[in-house]
Amino acid sequence: MKYAIKNYIGKNKNTRKTKAKTTAPTIRRICRVDETGQERFGNSERPTKISSDKSITNGFLKCTFLPKLKENDVQKLASDEQNLIQIQRENAKVESDFYQSLSQMGEHYGLNPMATRHFGYPYNIALALDDIQKQLKNKVRDWEEILVIEEKGKTYFTSEERYNTGATLYYIPIVPLYRLSKNSKRKQAVQLLQSVCSYLYHIAKIPYYRKQDSYLFWMYEMVVEWITSDDENEEKQIHLSEIKQAEHIGDFMEKKIYNQYNLDQFNDHLKNFKAKDGFDNDCFMLTRKIFSLNKQFPNASIYQNLQSCMETEEYESDTIVSMDKYVSFCAEANGLLFQTLFETVNSELQEYTTMQEPMVIKKFDGDNISNNNLDFENRLFPLIEELIYILNNF
Repeated sequence: MKYAIKNYIGKNKNTRKTKAKTTAPTIRRICRVDETGQERFGNSERPTKISSDKSITNGFLKCTFLPKLKENDVQKLASDEQNLIQIQRENAKVESDFYQSLSQMGEHYGLNPMATRHFGYPYNIALALDDIQKQLKNKVRDWEEILVIEEKGKTYFTSEERYNTGATLYYIPIVPLYRLSKNSKRKQAVQLLQSVCSYLYHIAKIPYYRKQDSYLFWMYEMVVEWITSDDENEEKQIHLSEIKQAEHIGDFMEKKIYNQYNLDQFNDHLKNFKAKDGFDNDCFMLTRKIFSLNKQFPNASIYQNLQSCMETEEYESDTIVSMDKYVSFCAEANGLLFQTLFETVNSELQEYTTMQEPMVIKKFDGDNISNNNLDFENRLFPLIEELIYILNNF
């Protein structure tokens, strides 16, 4: 099975992602090796005795006496020494917390952190960070980054896992499914694909372009307004015909995939299916994988791992490509209407700075660690690509 041809947002598919802001915790600044906080309090050697072969008077005039240490100077030295001791205690606490968190992270991910403690603070921490990041990158799928957080006097790691969507528009065309339903030889294949679309609509919560609360509804409306108001458009009639088709077929097919019958008969459609050719087999294999995914993750949606993103101020701004903007049902992926729609969406989304993607953040602070992962997303999005390819190439 080949994957669908993906529509990329902008010229660079690997859009740089802005990280979510952290509110209460702060990232602790690790001092450089030369920032020890120590001061030199003068020469500890005793002053050299002075002798002279001249008169005592002349000798007295040539002597240099050490200044008398005032009471406030003694207090300052004591204070500096106490500060130094306090800094050393704080560093020791950071170091202890760091290695406890590192051990917890290693156990969770099945890693073997390099022994670095004997190198001394803070060089040992720098070595440990470099080592654990390399291990995470090589072993943990979807790993994005780790941060060292200081919160309420405690230092610990957080690890971020993120599913990279690659700045792709996952637009599922529904008009081709309608056309396929008019082919009597493809009745069983249509049943399978309608069950798949019903799952994506009801369970995975993928937006439908004829719903007024969807992003594409308003983008279609914008495109329609431009086309109808442009009297010099030589292809206006073609556009209008495609618009009418997108609206009428879209409304009709929504009723089809909204029908709960498609989900109730999901398993029966698979059991009774008999593939006649390669296309039928592709439909069957895709549907079986979607059915298995639904069984393993019965309540999972495309939004289930966006909560950590939505809680931050940054994800409430207008600079975020939210998931509903790039994952949706659409009318069709061919024709003048779609080309105009794609160019409009692409132009708008290029103004954004960040892709909202499924993400899991785990805290290694001694408490129980979340078992959340991105297994669902790693299986779902490739299957959506397969569905798009099948609908565009039958």
